[in-house]
Amino acid sequence: MKKKVMTVFSVVVAALMVLSFTACSKADTNTIKIGGIYPLSGPVAVYGVEAKNGVAIAVEEINAAGGVNGKMIELIAEDDEGNPEKSVNAYKKLTAKDNVKMIIGSLTSGCTQAITSLAQSQNVIVVAPAATMESITDAGDYIFRVCFIDPFQGTVGAKFAAENLGKKKAAVLYDVGNDYSVGLYENFKKGFVGAGGNLVAEESYNTGDKDFNAQLTKIKNANPDVIYLPDYYSTVALIAKQLRAQGINVPIIGADGWGGITENAGKEVLNGFYSDHYAADSTDSKVIEFVSKYKDTFNSTPTAFAALGYDAMYVIKDAIVASKSTDVAKIRDALAKTTGAYVTGNLAFDAKRNPTKSAVMLEIVEKDGVLTPVFKATVNP
Repeated sequence: MKKKVMTVFSVVVAALMVLSFTACSKADTNTIKIGGIYPLSGPVAVYGVEAKNGVAIAVEEINAAGGVNGKMIELIAEDDEGNPEKSVNAYKKLTAKDNVKMIIGSLTSGCTQAITSLAQSQNVIVVAPAATMESITDAGDYIFRVCFIDPFQGTVGAKFAAENLGKKKAAVLYDVGNDYSVGLYENFKKGFVGAGGNLVAEESYNTGDKDFNAQLTKIKNANPDVIYLPDYYSTVALIAKQLRAQGINVPIIGADGWGGITENAGKEVLNGFYSDHYAADSTDSKVIEFVSKYKDTFNSTPTAFAALGYDAMYVIKDAIVASKSTDVAKIRDALAKTTGAYVTGNLAFDAKRNPTKSAVMLEIVEKDGVLTPVFKATVNP
């Protein structure tokens, strides 16, 4: 009797397992999983939250329109806190547990570079929204990005300082331990000197420093007419406050890491300019539609990180459509050939899977008592 009961029990369990497996398999075949790795907490959480929001809007639009080749997009997001080790942990969770073969992320260059070799070795597509360090795509042909790279961005800042602002004497204050900051500094220096300018001061600090007064005193004594601050918004906000407190009132210039600074700084960042991937006040129809939808959904104006996340999802979608397949190698090949007009501009990938696109310079102004970045100039490749 006991043996018979156990036999019946085993049959029932086996049947349930088959039904469960069949249901999961059916669900898997009806969706395309896209992983997202973002800093949703930590010192650069503004970037990650914005990018995730942008991706989410794109996924909602794509699914509402019927999905991709009849399949719905399933977004699985992970928080890496802006920490490269946690980026690797997030990557391993997404690929091993969730069986993801395409990932958007991470946001900063260090976090993105931490996962690129793993992704290349495992044939996982990575589309980086905002990792601008030049070497990001060196890992191989599964690694893409939708943002311009640091050499171009540093050159844009230099060109703007020399040509648009007419400045001749620049100082730079940069983070010696941050590849992003160092890369921008090096290319700004090259571009500014090449344009006939002179670097009168080159000062550095370490990641995590809070007091910059010693370096700023040296910069003040060098009497520059413009200062380049290539770092993320939280650090730049600290520097700008100390810089203005010392009576240094020249223009300050930065890069896309300034995104979000108007919500995290005061009037000390007025007379500030930074290179970015798009301008929210653009009259381009794609930008207008995206900004309107973002405002309706999140009740705020999207920064470039939101726009880049949105575009990253759409270039993947367009590649899947073009490949007519869910085979990752075929999607990769289609992605390399992707061209088109997106929110952050007209995009085409070069041989290293970097986009060829313009940059914009934004100026921080005060509108109705609120700090706002507005379009100042376009700088072409």
